[in-house]
Amino acid sequence: MRPLTEEETKVVFDKLASYTSDLKSLIAPLDDGDRFVFRLNHARVYYVRLSIANIATSVSRDALLSLGTCLGKLTKTGKFRLHITALPILAEHARYKIWVKENGAQPFLYGSNVVKAHVGRWSEDCPEHSGVVVFNMADIPLGFGVTSRSSAEARRLDPTGIVCFRQADCGEYLRDEDTLFAG
Repeated sequence: MRPLTEEETKVVFDKLASYTSDLKSLIAPLDDGDRFVFRLNHARVYYVRLSIANIATSVSRDALLSLGTCLGKLTKTGKFRLHITALPILAEHARYKIWVKENGAQPFLYGSNVVKAHVGRWSEDCPEHSGVVVFNMADIPLGFGVTSRSSAEARRLDPTGIVCFRQADCGEYLRDEDTLFAG
């Protein structure tokens, strides 16, 4: 487990900035003096307390399977792909949100995109191709995606028009359980 390089940090922060409103709150010191850091192990980026990351240095890289919250994976081409395991962090700091009705939650969890007929409400002034966190009407985060249209354009869409392209949803825990945490 090692700290991210300058290029890796830039790629990770660029991806997180498309979903969150304030990156400073992710790395700000906590009340007890500790803080969260980003660490890389087996091409996976983890979000973990510094005190725990320091203790984990005594474990060999091969023996260490996971530590903290897995945000995603750095690909061989240098891009960063967010995993569904990053949802609690994204939901807490989300800039734009979409709430789906009860009839739209199940299709979303089965891997479909969000259509306008399933949207209960969404954040105002949401631009096109921006990252959004998808919630049900009870404010439980279901997943995240990218808007296909701005919120003003989406109001004029027909009911079957796609409002949000799915990136990840909670159903992945069941669909991809064999490969989600594998190397």
